[in-house]
Amino acid sequence: MVSSSTKSEAKLNKFEKFKAEKDGLLVKGELEHFAKIGWEAVDDTDLTQRLKWLGVFFRPVTPGKFMLRLRMPNGILSSYKCRVLAEIIQRYGEDGSADITTRQNIQLRGIRLEDVPDIFAKLEAAGMTSVQSGMDNVRNITGSPVAGIDADELIDTQGLVRQVQDMITGNGEGNLAFTNLPRKFNIAIEGGRDNSIHAEINDIAFIPAYREGVLGFNVVVGGFFSARRCEAAIPLNAWVAPDNSVVELCRAILEVYRDHGLRVNRQKARLMWLIDEWGMDRFRAAVEVAYGQPLLSAAPKDEMDWDKRDHIGVYPQKQVGLNYVGLHVPVGRLTASDLFDLARLAEVYGSGELRLTVEQNVIIPNVPDSRLPVLLQEPLLEKFSITPSALTTRSLVSCTGSQFCNFALVETKQRALALAHALDAELTLTQPVRIHWTGCPNSCGQPQVADIGLMGTKVRKDGKTVEGVDIFMGGKVGKEAHLGEKVQQGIPCDELHVVLRSLLIENFGAQPREAPSASRNGVVVTAD
Repeated sequence: MVSSSTKSEAKLNKFEKFKAEKDGLLVKGELEHFAKIGWEAVDDTDLTQRLKWLGVFFRPVTPGKFMLRLRMPNGILSSYKCRVLAEIIQRYGEDGSADITTRQNIQLRGIRLEDVPDIFAKLEAAGMTSVQSGMDNVRNITGSPVAGIDADELIDTQGLVRQVQDMITGNGEGNLAFTNLPRKFNIAIEGGRDNSIHAEINDIAFIPAYREGVLGFNVVVGGFFSARRCEAAIPLNAWVAPDNSVVELCRAILEVYRDHGLRVNRQKARLMWLIDEWGMDRFRAAVEVAYGQPLLSAAPKDEMDWDKRDHIGVYPQKQVGLNYVGLHVPVGRLTASDLFDLARLAEVYGSGELRLTVEQNVIIPNVPDSRLPVLLQEPLLEKFSITPSALTTRSLVSCTGSQFCNFALVETKQRALALAHALDAELTLTQPVRIHWTGCPNSCGQPQVADIGLMGTKVRKDGKTVEGVDIFMGGKVGKEAHLGEKVQQGIPCDELHVVLRSLLIENFGAQPREAPSASRNGVVVTAD
């Protein structure tokens, strides 16, 4: 149900109107028909909006070729599932690819609508789903990428993350109770000390904390990015045990948001706007009613007291004799061949499992000491290094950009890589600098959490409209995380190399590399 204040059709925005006409999940029964008639004959609202409830995204920049967003709780992927995804995108040739997202998820590109029924059958057989992964639904539930294997872990979140997803999605079949939220919604559950989930940017985040000697979770709420506003999550003043209480509290908060969230102005439809309107005391009281019992007050402090790790490299696990190996995947882009290779490495050297990170990288866990030297000689690790540059490429994150996304105002992934490589060739730095690219103000690339964040925009230069960026700085992750702020705006992309070079030297201690030497008649001469 929704609140009475939203029931007046006169007040409904266009999104609420089409949701009232037909729930997005209902197109699930029409997929065979859509595949038969072809995408050009599908009702426009079904095509461009309702299909997103099933994770199928029409992209005007690639007409006829869709994006498919999966659900991958905690970023865990078996080698079998990885191979299934590789087979799906392999058939689309150069148009087929997979992107690791900033929510430990995978998006497939190049998909044709006529193939979706068959693809969904393959996903179901492999235990995967894409249901409720777009539009006004809860996005992929994130957790520590080294849950269950981290030697310093406090709580293994794998089971909790899966239970929360199953509750929201009806065990992957779809759940009409949560398909009509006011806007999208993010949930994360942290089990370690380093804030691997970016708790501060989630609508609900669970953070390890001891209360009266018992280990559970403090809860923060309301974090979000949007084109209009960005806010860090704030304390709910609640603590829950690491059991079904986590699932039930998620359910309660979602019900309050669903029934009372703002729906007239879509720009004010995220959870924090409701908290602002009601105040935290009223919001918390409503959550208690939906929860069915009083909430325990929060623990005095949480246990997220480490700097954030990127998990790239080789690390011993809590299981004696086993290691996890973190591979750097530049801007998260994978081909079918890459996926096949990753599946093989996971089976040959590990336990047939892969993990994804919010930094768009891949982890191979459960590698025995004896197999480690041979794994490190595999050719794929030349492409996906365990020792990437300490300057810019190691911590580079990028959204999809204008190549595939119609919202993006600039091309991001290839530009991000090219600039990073160029800067690496010119500068040295002892510590990584986290550079995040996002193609538009929707902030999928999360520029506000970066050391340097770049948000795509259009600017005027020499009387022409060209691609440019606004620059954010000061974002901090890990302990005491906070969002960065815009420091420059309207920088044309063709001037960005010089600007970034200066920022890296002035703010992050980058040093110019020595100029190359040349030989003249056997005498070594250093360039001026």
